[in-house]
Amino acid sequence: MSAITVEISDKTYPAQPGSPAREIFHGFRLDVAGGEFLALLGPSGLGKTTLLNIVAGLDADYRGSVRFEPPQPRIAYAFQNPRLLPWRSVLDNVALVLPAGEAGRAAALNMLREVELGEYAGAFPERLSLGQQRRVALARAFAVEPDILLMDEPFTSLDEATASRLRDLLRRLLARRPATVMFVTHDSREAAELASRIVRLEGTPVHVASDERGEPQA
Repeated sequence: MSAITVEISDKTYPAQPGSPAREIFHGFRLDVAGGEFLALLGPSGLGKTTLLNIVAGLDADYRGSVRFEPPQPRIAYAFQNPRLLPWRSVLDNVALVLPAGEAGRAAALNMLREVELGEYAGAFPERLSLGQQRRVALARAFAVEPDILLMDEPFTSLDEATASRLRDLLRRLLARRPATVMFVTHDSREAAELASRIVRLEGTPVHVASDERGEPQA
C-alpha cells in the first residue's frame, strides 16, 4: 500500500468554441495515507475524474507532481464504464492485465470465482447484466494486486440493491487484498458507508471544502 501526495500548481481546460479556457486546479494539494479509503465528493464536472487521471498518469497536461511512497506502486483503475472488450470473453478481459500464459489465466479465473462469476468465464460481456460487468471490472482491478486502487463512480447507474451488493463485495476484496483507495462519488451515503476519510471538493478552481474522518460500515 502506498501513500500519495498530489500537488497541482495549475491545470487548465483549454478554450473550446463558445466557451473560454477554465482553470480547474490552482495551488491544490492532497495527501492520502497508505491504506486509507478516501472518498472524493463533489458535483459532476468539477474535476474529480481529472484528479484520478492525474494520479493514474493518464493526464500529464498540468504543472505539479504526484509522489508515491514507496515509489512505483501497482495502480489499478476501475472506471465509471466497465470498459470490457466485447470481442473477448470475460476470462480474457480479466487475463489481459496479467502475464500471458496458463498461470495468468488461472489467476484470472480465481478472481472471477471470488466475484462469483466463475461460471461466466467463457461468456462475452454482452451476455452479462451491468452489475455483472462491474463485477468483472472489479475482478480485473484486483487481479493485479494493486497497491493503489482508483475508482471513478464504479457503481453508478445501478439499482440500490445491486449497488449495495457490490459495495459489500468491494469491502470483502479489500479485506483480503488491502490497498490505498481513491473513490470518486457524488453520493454522500455511499461515501459514508465505505470510506475511512471523506474529502468534499468545491469551486473553480477546485479546493477542499471539508475533510472528515469516516467510520465505514463493517
